[in-house]
Amino acid sequence: MVKETLAQTRARMTKAVEDLQHELAAVRTGRASTALLDHLKVDYYGTPTPLNQVATLGVPEPTLITVQPWDASLLAAIEKAIRSSDLGLNPVNDGKILRVPLPPLTEERRRELVKHVHAIVEKHRLTVRNLRREANETLKKLLKDKKISEDDERRGLEESQKLTDEFIGKLDLQAKSKEQEILEMR
Repeated sequence: MVKETLAQTRARMTKAVEDLQHELAAVRTGRASTALLDHLKVDYYGTPTPLNQVATLGVPEPTLITVQPWDASLLAAIEKAIRSSDLGLNPVNDGKILRVPLPPLTEERRRELVKHVHAIVEKHRLTVRNLRREANETLKKLLKDKKISEDDERRGLEESQKLTDEFIGKLDLQAKSKEQEILEMR
């Protein structure tokens, strides 16, 4: 029962780390990445649709993203979605394709992005700690219901803490890597 609880906790903590990777991919760095536009939705015949499901995204240069819609009538809607996003990007429309140049990041903007990364990571740390708390409560309930011994509970709690430390370490490593990427001058 203890192993089962810890295995479920490990799986959920792994999902938290994967979610952090996905969220950090959308944070802008000094170079272009199609992941930057992943969270954008375009009004596709009345339905908000992810941009990558209505267009081909490309990165021909380190400071340029190209967006080629499969349906040319979507060009204006895509352009509007990019302009109204919080990314501060100005797409150039040539009638067939959108070119989205990425201006160089200012030092102030880099610091803001690093703060944003820290906020995202802290949210995920909290998730991992909550998962630990849930696992500990489950172990204590199992002890109370006399389904496990006190020794098993103690070992389970220690293992739960080790898992938490391991996954918070993984989160911190990703944060540090993303921070270096943002602060790196090109």
